[in-house]
Amino acid sequence: MADTKNTNRETSSWKELYILSDHWKSDMEFYQDDLRFLHHLIDKYIIWITKDKNLKLVEELRNHLLELRTDSTELLEKITDHRTEIGRIIDKTSNIKESYITKEHHQLEKGIADFVKAFRENRKSVFQITEYVIDNEELVNVLKS
Repeated sequence: MADTKNTNRETSSWKELYILSDHWKSDMEFYQDDLRFLHHLIDKYIIWITKDKNLKLVEELRNHLLELRTDSTELLEKITDHRTEIGRIIDKTSNIKESYITKEHHQLEKGIADFVKAFRENRKSVFQITEYVIDNEELVNVLKS
């Protein structure tokens, strides 16, 4: 009877990790959508930039966003694989050690936290630089025309 309790508790714990990884997947898909929006925002205003200094600022930001896009794609793939492997553990069809999956889970958790931090910093920069460029390039007058 005690063995069944432990097995049920372990299965429940794996199910919780599965659900958490499903949330991670959904969050990463949201971040990818937001990255597309930020790229669109930059692309919309870059054509109006005339000053080299401003163009350089925007190009650097664009490169950071491209790196984030690559990072988000890689993380999403890892999360999807991880989620699949947790599902196999729950179904008892996995031949990977559970300790490896647990370690991988912690690494993914850290990777996601690092990504979110970088994403937020870059998102803030997009809006700050966009505002600066609009003011600095006097785009407000152009856009009102």
